[in-house]
Amino acid sequence: MIPERPVEPGRKKALTFTLLVHLALAGVLFLGVQWKRSEPDAMQVELWSPVPVKPTRVEPPPPPPPQVKPEPKPEPPPPPIEVPKKPEIVVKEEKKPEPKKVEPPKPDPKPAPKVDPFKEMLERENRERQVATEQNRLAALAEKEQQAAAARRGLESYAAKIRGKVRGNIVLPPSIAGNPEAVFDVTQLPTGEVLAVRLKRSSGNAALDAAIERALLKSSPLPKPDDPSLFQRVLEIRYRPFEE
Repeated sequence: MIPERPVEPGRKKALTFTLLVHLALAGVLFLGVQWKRSEPDAMQVELWSPVPVKPTRVEPPPPPPPQVKPEPKPEPPPPPIEVPKKPEIVVKEEKKPEPKKVEPPKPDPKPAPKVDPFKEMLERENRERQVATEQNRLAALAEKEQQAAAARRGLESYAAKIRGKVRGNIVLPPSIAGNPEAVFDVTQLPTGEVLAVRLKRSSGNAALDAAIERALLKSSPLPKPDDPSLFQRVLEIRYRPFEE
């Protein structure tokens, strides 16, 4: 036994609505067919106006403005060729250095230190003593120089006396060229007696050297110096045959 299907809700309403729609369509079709078969009645309509209306002239629309073609843009001119400028030679004048200003010495802002009178007196005495010592030293040097100068003069006078005596006892050899000098060391006693004669430097002429040596031995005793303190046991005698 097949069970009965349950009745869906709203099914009856749907069927009723569908039936009504079909009936309406059939009526519309019927009416349409009847309207096409009957000729329509002619109707005349008169149009009038209580006020005459002037006809208005409809001007045609203005023609469209002519299209203006854009003018071609002018090409920019070529850039100008720059001509290199000649370098300008500028001679700079040398500025003479200004003389430096000599500023006066600025005073010392530091306060002067306190002076100890006793210390200052000692320093003054030391300075005076040093000055006196230096003066004495200079005086002694001056005196020694004076004594040395006097001794040189005495020795020169003493040597001149000896050369004079020797010149009186010498016999010069012939044919002497120039005025050569010979140097001799003469050893003597305090009395002036000659003990020995030694040739220290030759004149270059052996005959002249021998003649001077004989004259020195013949001149014994030699003259004494004016100042006995200038006596020397060994004398250095320089002799030339001709006086200058």
